[in-house]
Amino acid sequence: VQLQASGGGSVQAGESLRLSCVVSGSDFTISAMGWYRQAPGKQRELVAGIMSGGSTQYADSVKGRFTISRDDAQNTVNLEMKNLELDDTGVYYCNVGVRYSANTGRLHVYWGQGTQVTVSS
Repeated sequence: VQLQASGGGSVQAGESLRLSCVVSGSDFTISAMGWYRQAPGKQRELVAGIMSGGSTQYADSVKGRFTISRDDAQNTVNLEMKNLELDDTGVYYCNVGVRYSANTGRLHVYWGQGTQVTVSS
């Protein structure tokens, strides 16, 4: 399984960005998908997650501004970020949990390479 994230960039506060992450590979089913971020000097934190049934979870700091979605036909997870704030700056990582057809009882977790989001005033 490989994850390819895209969509980061530099924007001003109040603007929007859309992150996408494509999962490639074979013989697996994707369970949970999510986005984490790591700001300079801080630990990596969950920004948003979405389960296979569509239920979502958001960090309190992004509720009402960010929307996570998934396209299971395309093995893609997206993060729509609106009204970006300075504190949203960081490296954003996509994350997925998959189960292989050969052993569905075990969950394998994979990370993307990270994409930089910089918000300036």
